[in-house]
Amino acid sequence: MAAPPLSSWPWASLGSYKYVLYGPVVWKVAEEWREQGAAPVGSWWLHLLLLFAARGLTYQFWFSYGNMLFFTRRRRVVPDSVDFRQVDAEWDWDNLVLLQTLIGATAVAQMRTPTQTLAGLRLEQQLQRGWDPRGWAIALLLHVFVSEPLFYWAHRALHRWAPLFSRYHAEHHRSPVTTPLTAAFGTPLESLLLTVVMGAPLAGAFLMGAGSVGLVYGHALLFDYLRSMGYSNVEVISPRLFQAFPPLRYLLYTPSYLSLHHREKDSNFCLFMPLFDLLGGTLNHKSWELQKEVYLGKNEEAPEFVFLAHVVDIMASMHVPFVLRSCSSTPFANHFVLLPFWPVAFAFMLLMWCCSKTFLVSFYRLRGHLHQMWTVPRYGFQYFIPAAKKGINEQIELAILRADRMGVKVLSLAALNKNEALNGGGTLFVNKHPELRVRIVHGNTLTAAVILNEIPSNVKDVFLTGATSKLGRAIALYLCRKKIRVLMLTLSSERFLKIQREAPAEFQQYLVQVTKYQPAQNCKTWLVGKWLSPREQRWAPAGTHFHQFVVPPIMGFRRDCTYGKLAAMRLPEDVEGLGTCEYTMGRGVVHACHAGGVVHFLEGWEHHEVGAIDVDRID
Repeated sequence: MAAPPLSSWPWASLGSYKYVLYGPVVWKVAEEWREQGAAPVGSWWLHLLLLFAARGLTYQFWFSYGNMLFFTRRRRVVPDSVDFRQVDAEWDWDNLVLLQTLIGATAVAQMRTPTQTLAGLRLEQQLQRGWDPRGWAIALLLHVFVSEPLFYWAHRALHRWAPLFSRYHAEHHRSPVTTPLTAAFGTPLESLLLTVVMGAPLAGAFLMGAGSVGLVYGHALLFDYLRSMGYSNVEVISPRLFQAFPPLRYLLYTPSYLSLHHREKDSNFCLFMPLFDLLGGTLNHKSWELQKEVYLGKNEEAPEFVFLAHVVDIMASMHVPFVLRSCSSTPFANHFVLLPFWPVAFAFMLLMWCCSKTFLVSFYRLRGHLHQMWTVPRYGFQYFIPAAKKGINEQIELAILRADRMGVKVLSLAALNKNEALNGGGTLFVNKHPELRVRIVHGNTLTAAVILNEIPSNVKDVFLTGATSKLGRAIALYLCRKKIRVLMLTLSSERFLKIQREAPAEFQQYLVQVTKYQPAQNCKTWLVGKWLSPREQRWAPAGTHFHQFVVPPIMGFRRDCTYGKLAAMRLPEDVEGLGTCEYTMGRGVVHACHAGGVVHFLEGWEHHEVGAIDVDRID
């Protein structure tokens, strides 16, 4: 069955290649640059590209702000998080801006025809003006008396007439949590409606001879700003403002106002001015009370489980929900598009090092329970600076005490936050605060279980690096009990012997200390707990599989070998609101230490899981 007209985008099959549609505009700018010998400052082809970029940044600004949960968590209208289904549905949210840019390019092309009319010349003269206050006054009047009622009645018709809603507007409302990107997401029909509504004040001002460059930029960016604000899902307007000046509540909508429409679908149809809902009898009278409740933070909910992570490196610091959703919703990789932002990320690293504390990054729900991820504002390399050790432990301790006050039941330590040399795998905090109600979990027992589960049952010997670490020790002791010979790479005979003595006497012979890589030349199962350089990887025979528990994971240089990913597990299918990937993990997959904390919480265990791994608990 053919899709209804204007219900799908003509360039949908192009995917990310849709941006080649900007090619003719870029070509025109380059052509004018070549002809003039300098940047064509007054070129409307250039203005179209600049306006596209500025509008994109407007949406991105509100998107970033709305997802900075450390600022906005108390004033979120809908307390849920965006899931992967919504992320994928809204992936091409910028189709609206692309369409309007192409319409603008068509208009500019018509003005520049050889048979340019007198009206075209007058229009081009107006476009050379930087500012004209008459145009702003005309645009404001046309917005109030044309754009607002036109949008109200068209939007109301989309909801009241079932065939129109199902074909053209239902997909927009399938996004359960509004974001600034939801504001631009829609069918071509919806986008054309917004184009007419947005363009009417501009067209009127130019037809009356009062147009200007400033009006085009100002009106377009203000329109996008207000749309993004309304869809941000964060209440930013104080109820005191409406109490001090009551008529203002009918002149400017709020995120709470828009959210009620998005959820209930039978009221609050206006563009920006609730006055038209009042006149049309569709104003939801819960709007002001909801706004007050949200702004005062009455919707805030304390988590029951917290995963306490840290930043891996500067590039990975940009793999967070408040930077680019197209990156954070896919496994981390060093995207070239992020390279220009590296200096900014570096500056933020220095800022966080000086004056930041642990903050909330993301959250999801599992079986009715709120799970959050907090991040210690420290980067991987800082954990190896002796002078930084005390400060990092203070950050972790403050996070634990805060979680305890909030009523968190389980806090799981990630990666280097549980480093043995740093805090004894969390033992430091449990010993210092024996009265803690929150259970501290390093999750390494489940991590060891996942790694061991991946080793084929017919393996007779393994090569283990990071052999005397917390995980290395547990893996070695477990494997020797299975009569698997473990070549433990360590220069410390004292640490090796200590571990060997922990094994039952009849199994100690299966633990073998090696100090170089040469003894592993015939071993095809490598368990990597310490970074391996390309030179060190060459000692492995062809066909070797590298199992990894080192962060960050080693790079795969050997084409004749295979490389496992970090130990991980998939969250249950009933997880809700999960829309970001955890570092290099796939969608819905978390590190095994994260999963270990989740299991600890779901099972209701009352003990702390800190310090050395209890090998008897692995199975």
